[in-house]
Amino acid sequence: MEIENTGGMAKRMKSSCVEDKETTVEDGTAVLVPAEENEVRAINSEQVEMEISHILEKIDNFTQMVSMLLESGKSMLKELTNEFEDRMILIHKEQIEKWQEEIKELRLLDTANEEIDALLHNAKYLLQNIHGGC
Repeated sequence: MEIENTGGMAKRMKSSCVEDKETTVEDGTAVLVPAEENEVRAINSEQVEMEISHILEKIDNFTQMVSMLLESGKSMLKELTNEFEDRMILIHKEQIEKWQEEIKELRLLDTANEEIDALLHNAKYLLQNIHGGC
């Protein structure tokens, strides 16, 4: 029985000499942490929270920067796309006009050739009639 009383006294003495606080760990078990260690953890927690806050601020700034770059990139690509499209349409139009001009020239040449062919045919006929009549 004395052992039990001594054990009870030791527990009471411990709790009166050192202010312990009970902390719950992730797995649900309770751990006793001395008060001094809680103060150190509180100071560390404030520093950690400040660091976390600083990192979160960096994340926000980086996210904003990436968003701005994406928007400016989209805008730039849209402008390039429009310029490319306009230029391709212009090139197509110019090429079509050149080919239409070639077609026009070929038709004029064909008409001239037909006229020359008709003249030559008439000349041949006249020459045959002149040689045939002599």
